[in-house]
Amino acid sequence: MPSTTSWLRLKNLSFWGQHGHSSSERELGNRFELDVELKTDFSEAAQSDNLDHTIDLRAVYEIARHRIEKESYALIETLSMTIAQDILNAFSVESVTVRLRKVAPPLPGATTGVMEAEVTLVP
Repeated sequence: MPSTTSWLRLKNLSFWGQHGHSSSERELGNRFELDVELKTDFSEAAQSDNLDHTIDLRAVYEIARHRIEKESYALIETLSMTIAQDILNAFSVESVTVRLRKVAPPLPGATTGVMEAEVTLVP
């Protein structure tokens, strides 16, 4: 079977974390949304229908959940890079892209916006 480039994606994962520059952000916490894209060749898994031949997305989820819910960072840039690096260290992939959104950032005035950091790492 020829080699292919494939994507595995986790989208719109939601977590509660205590990250931010200010002490109030770290104390009160905020909702974070996460997308993870893994570029890999999953042709062997598709052919075998065997989880051992692909990336267990539950393990990817747990890496992200631990970093977001159990640790605290001042910057979402640091948090997104750390999650991406953890995933890259744990799995054989061509690249990993992490998009992390702070849903209600502490901005002055009324806002419905989000703060987002995106990082792509290639081994």
